[in-house]
Amino acid sequence: MLGLALSVGLAGCQVRPLYSQAGGTVPKLASVGFSEPKNRIEQVVRNELVFLAAGGAGEPLNPAYNLTLHVSSTASNVLDDDGLVEASVPVPGRVQVTGSYTFTRASDGQVLKRSEHSSVSLIDVSRQSFAKLRAIRDGENRAARELAEFIRADIAIVLAKEPPLQQAAWQK
Repeated sequence: MLGLALSVGLAGCQVRPLYSQAGGTVPKLASVGFSEPKNRIEQVVRNELVFLAAGGAGEPLNPAYNLTLHVSSTASNVLDDDGLVEASVPVPGRVQVTGSYTFTRASDGQVLKRSEHSSVSLIDVSRQSFAKLRAIRDGENRAARELAEFIRADIAIVLAKEPPLQQAAWQK
């Protein structure tokens, strides 16, 4: 009896890989257009998203979906008191990249998902000005790539629930 109830309960479950061809998620991801960046870190996240979504093929000319992205970055020291650290020793720091986005269907403008994610990258901040700037930039780049992965996973989940894209009929 328990076996019958379990088999009936599991019959309704449909487990499949998120990026499977059967679900059509890959072509839907390739049909996403991204908003123009307003700063350097937003450009890094956008470029990574374009690459991840289309597999390096670039953005579509007529996107079926649009993602409006806003990204900011902050850098801070991990230690509260800089007086405890010698001048020749790098100070531990962190860079946090935060991105909020709105994902919409282009045909009707319906908002499919709105969310915000953050990614943190730990850095060693030198007392030298250029080394400090470079460490912060490298930390931003690492955190931006991780943030793009989070966002791609989010929109892939949404796209897996969307109906298949209509393929244009072949015309002579």
